[in-house]
Amino acid sequence: MTTSQERIILTDLGNEMSRSYLEYAMSVIVGRALPDARDGLKPVHRRILYAMHELGLMPDRPFRKCARVVGEVLGKYHPHGDTAVYDALVRMAQDFSMRDPLIQGHGNFGSIDNDPPAAMRYTECRLQALTTESLLRDIDSETVDFGDNFDGSQQEPLVMPARLPQLLLNGSSGIAVGMATNIPPHNLGELIDGLVALIHKPEITDLELMQYIPGPDFPTGGKILGISGIRDVYTTGRGSICMRGVADIETLQQRGRQDKEAIIITELPYQTNKAAMIEKIAELVNDKRIEGISDIRDESDRDGMRIVIELKRDAYPRVVLNNLYKQTPLQANFGANMLALVNGEPQLLTLKQFLQVFLDFRVEAITRRTRYELRKAEERDHLLQGLLIALANLDAIIHLIRASADSSAAKQELMDTYGLSESQSDAILQMQLRRLTALEAEKIQKEHEELITLIADLKDILARRDRILEIIETEVANLKEKFATPRRTVIEPAEGEIEETDLIANEKAIILVTEQGYIKRMPVNTFEAQSRATRGKSGTKMKEDDVVAHFLTCCDHDSVLFFTDRGVVHALNAYQIPAASRTARGVPIVQLLPIPHEEKITSIIPVAEFSDEEYLVMLTQMGYIKKTAISAFSNIRANGLKALVLEEGDELRWVRRATNADSVTIGTRNGMVIHFQTDDTQLRPLGRNTRGVKSMKLRPGDEIISMDILSASTIAGLKQAAEIEELEEEEDLENVADDDSDITEDGEGEIEAQAGPWLLAITTGGFGKRVPVGLFRLQRRAGKGTIAIKFRNDQDKLAALRVVNEDDELMIITARGIIIRQAVKAISSQSRTARGVRVQRLDEDDAIAAVALVPPTAEGEGGPDLEEMEETE
Repeated sequence: MTTSQERIILTDLGNEMSRSYLEYAMSVIVGRALPDARDGLKPVHRRILYAMHELGLMPDRPFRKCARVVGEVLGKYHPHGDTAVYDALVRMAQDFSMRDPLIQGHGNFGSIDNDPPAAMRYTECRLQALTTESLLRDIDSETVDFGDNFDGSQQEPLVMPARLPQLLLNGSSGIAVGMATNIPPHNLGELIDGLVALIHKPEITDLELMQYIPGPDFPTGGKILGISGIRDVYTTGRGSICMRGVADIETLQQRGRQDKEAIIITELPYQTNKAAMIEKIAELVNDKRIEGISDIRDESDRDGMRIVIELKRDAYPRVVLNNLYKQTPLQANFGANMLALVNGEPQLLTLKQFLQVFLDFRVEAITRRTRYELRKAEERDHLLQGLLIALANLDAIIHLIRASADSSAAKQELMDTYGLSESQSDAILQMQLRRLTALEAEKIQKEHEELITLIADLKDILARRDRILEIIETEVANLKEKFATPRRTVIEPAEGEIEETDLIANEKAIILVTEQGYIKRMPVNTFEAQSRATRGKSGTKMKEDDVVAHFLTCCDHDSVLFFTDRGVVHALNAYQIPAASRTARGVPIVQLLPIPHEEKITSIIPVAEFSDEEYLVMLTQMGYIKKTAISAFSNIRANGLKALVLEEGDELRWVRRATNADSVTIGTRNGMVIHFQTDDTQLRPLGRNTRGVKSMKLRPGDEIISMDILSASTIAGLKQAAEIEELEEEEDLENVADDDSDITEDGEGEIEAQAGPWLLAITTGGFGKRVPVGLFRLQRRAGKGTIAIKFRNDQDKLAALRVVNEDDELMIITARGIIIRQAVKAISSQSRTARGVRVQRLDEDDAIAAVALVPPTAEGEGGPDLEEMEETE
């Protein structure tokens, strides 16, 4: 039985557990374990520093007991255990934990041997000068938001107005629920150099930033081996950095005895326990897992670290040292996981993203500070204007005040008579008699003029972002001058460090993807060049109902971008695609990339270098086209990246590489081609999250089937020809003469030889031709285009349209996987209305599926000699 005041609420246990656990998890993630990317602090560190600021523990003030600070933090801001608060305070004072400590400690604050600090009642602390200058300055200028503490009795800052990227400066580590963070510390001067570089070049890449920030700078010094781990951390947010202590081999002079060799360790990897390492070495010596060590001594003192490992007379010092690196913490890995809170959500950040988040925050903080200073200046100037009015009418105002019954009446009379505000009237009534002197009046006038200049300057700052960036640059330059110290950690190339690509020859390769999602890589030399109109070789073994969907040639070191119909791009290195023989089916692509079953790959692009000077031109099935800088795809997440925005029912179909000076050709199934430039007048650069513009006006029943790019040199020639020729009218397919002289299989009707490049048109029925690009005039985007080919019958359609040169070689593949490799010059050059010559003989149920160009032959390599080939039908 329940009383009338009690109620039983029926709820699903699973839902309740799920909701409660998620709330708990987010509480730990946001309120305890992960730092904020803006000021680099967790809530407990932020509360400790703010409480010390409130207590006035400045660098030039006396030390105060740590117990006093811990009590202040617990009572006002952080209702948790005193041990947790004291441990956080101690770590911020340890010079072996923090690259630049935020708290100045007095007393025993622990050691690198993992000795515990003295109790909080014995130790004392105060803020470091760096902390007051870079974290707490301007906190009273409305630069950051404040919120209620746990009981609503106090206000605490939700973030500190940091002037430095504190999270990268001192690093952070924390374990939340389902995620963890581990960020290494860095050098203050290098971080400021990187930030200034980002200000001057907003499009700078993570790898370019490494010129200014070469790697972490650990407080214990040591060495970092190789840059591959650092590069992974800075470009992906995750990676392993190999750290090594500093050890030298010395000869110890012994009185009356023979000299002995010894290994002297003077620096340890970050977060290595010195006492535990010595104990580990002793255990390995006792277990005879390391030979050649006779004695171990710790001779460290206040002047520095010195661990002496004496060696036996028959020992090889370098061998012993290598064993120490391999089997002890003298060499360790720092597993970096650059996770931080951005807008209250945990995000994995790259080096540039860390600096960009901080820079955006700093711009906001300076904007808010400037608004605050502007408001204060305007309020002060408002009062001064009232005082100047009083000084200008001094006798009348004195008479008015003396004639008033009380101060309220006097204030109201001043407001009514002289149009003063309430605050101005109060200031006049509170003005001291000494301010009526001529000198004081001159001071008021001078202050008013200075405020007018200051107000104009503050408004100019708010109106111009470049002024704000100049202020940021000036402030960090001052901090660098005052607090920067030389790098402690040396970055050395790893002994014998070999990049993965150094182990793989950069061979030319074919990549083939089938409709059902099988992918494989084959060397180009698997297929020797053949004569025109031959049958070709089988390029893959497929299921009966499978066909080839994509086919390209590249080099093994290239990055291969896979674009899906939903506008998502994935990336693989070409050598990561398993190599297979001609007759192998390949592997399912879902084993290599996380592509959902409902998505299909519609375009594959090889990229050797991600440059800002080159673009990816994307075309959808509905005909929307756009270009985006190829550098926007340099860091593709494991689960892919959105490449463009699609209309309902639209699909991304073609992607090509182009520069700003190139032009694009688009072909339709019925043989129409439009040709326009890729410069900013026709295609302005767009970001990833955009749709694009209309490319071509299609006739009823037609569809786009191809897109290719013409180089800038070709465009220059076409422009010159276009200035001489008059613009021709749009051609109508129905009015084209059906001239048999243009359609003979033997090449009759060929036009005079012209210099390339050409547009190579291949039909599904295996016929093709080269058409000089000069026959396709440059048009404006969104036109109908011109005719490119005539067909032999109604079933034949255009299968591919590619830009080629005379020295190029082709790889043509059919829907049934038959591949033929042949030279472009074997295909005759014909007019736009010709039907072409036979390019490949097809089985009755087969059709041409795709065409790819073989990559150019490297200098010094020999290509196939077509004249010596036997023509096999």
